Amino acid sequence: QVQLVESGGGLVQAGGSLRLSCAASGRTFSIYTMGWFRQAPGKEREFVAAISKDESSTYYTDSVKGRFTISRDNAKNTVYLQMNSLKPEDTAVYYCAAATRPAIAIATMYDYWGQGTQVTVSS
Repeated sequence: QVQLVESGGGLVQAGGSLRLSCAASGRTFSIYTMGWFRQAPGKEREFVAAISKDESSTYYTDSVKGRFTISRDNAKNTVYLQMNSLKPEDTAVYYCAAATRPAIAIATMYDYWGQGTQVTVSS
């Protein structure tokens, strides 16, 4: 019912920046929270950031606060993750997720997931 497609990943040196985009299609009117998760090899999926539909609330995991910024453009049905001052430990597959209800850091609260985009940060 909702499809999410991430883009913007790639290879960047430590200290560099990337901007991820996630375009939603389908029953986008049903989406309330949009978020980003990431998963590195051998690790569990980790919450990164989330934003409410009216953009009044944003949430970040401690390790990215001050470096990453989540935003959304409801007219374009798109959520963004601006990533600055990237570190090698940020290397992971980044997944966009959407929830039809308020949700923050719990993956099972999200209803739809994108295919993921690889972010690799070299030292």
